[in-house]
Amino acid sequence: MKRLLPIVFAGFLATPALAAPSLDVAKLKLMSANVVVLDAEEGTALYAKAADEVTPIASLTKLMTAMVVLDAKQPLDEQLEVDMDDFDYIKGSRSRLRMGVTLSREEMLRLALMSSENRAASSLGRHYPGGQLAFVAAMNDKADQLGMKNTHYDDATGLSPKNVSTANDLAKLVRAAAEYPLIRSFSTTPAHSVEVSSTGQTLGFNNSNSLVKSGAWDIQLQKTGYIREAGRCVVMLATIASRPMVIVLLDSIGKLTRVADAQRVKHWIETGEALPAAMFKPVVQKAPAKGKTRAKAPPPKRVQGKIAANRNPRG
Repeated sequence: MKRLLPIVFAGFLATPALAAPSLDVAKLKLMSANVVVLDAEEGTALYAKAADEVTPIASLTKLMTAMVVLDAKQPLDEQLEVDMDDFDYIKGSRSRLRMGVTLSREEMLRLALMSSENRAASSLGRHYPGGQLAFVAAMNDKADQLGMKNTHYDDATGLSPKNVSTANDLAKLVRAAAEYPLIRSFSTTPAHSVEVSSTGQTLGFNNSNSLVKSGAWDIQLQKTGYIREAGRCVVMLATIASRPMVIVLLDSIGKLTRVADAQRVKHWIETGEALPAAMFKPVVQKAPAKGKTRAKAPPPKRVQGKIAANRNPRG
């Protein structure tokens, strides 16, 4: 069972923690373009890579969305309906929340955080007092309050590439979001089902971060993100070597890279050594059957350092 380690953020008291081993940053080789690994108890960065570079952040945006929703103290049991204004006209992404689906604000918040549901996030912003414009303004005001000086929000979902931040700013976001019990709980829910009252249909959703189901990880908060302009991203607050650690990994190329980088960070903190290649094995495609040949795929196109594919802009 996952345990919630007390954290040294406002409202939390820390328990004594073991000292981390002496760490040589030269031994940590990561593929993500922008990185921060932060000892949350000490407030010090153990590792940083292009941490002040401004870059699109995709669905990492939804952590701020959740904080603004909870700060407004709107009724969590209020029913919110999905309508045309919640459809994705930026990336054309799909959603299982169809037109007319009604769920409580609490369920919308849970799906936005754990499954990175874009229509759920959009509905939360649209039902904010003053609508989407007021909601985005509140997001940017909150960023200013947190000292996220290189951050700007353009929508509640993260589908807009105008949602930008830095790894250092996102570390501040993670620490602030960890003060909200619902964000910690919902973002780390492995799977969840909701019943659509209008049809009686039950829809199952899985967490967009496979690591929350791993017994090797103790994750208190997480959020993934992906659009073409941002690459694969993930932020986490996790207990590693008996200490709360903030991990920010941005612009990872390929579906497995951000997970592999997270594993490398964890092993480095625990042992002070680089992760042997044999300890992380990517999924290998099966060879074609005898007598058949597989056409060689062209290399992925890149646009300003990002892969051009954008099939699942959720996370």
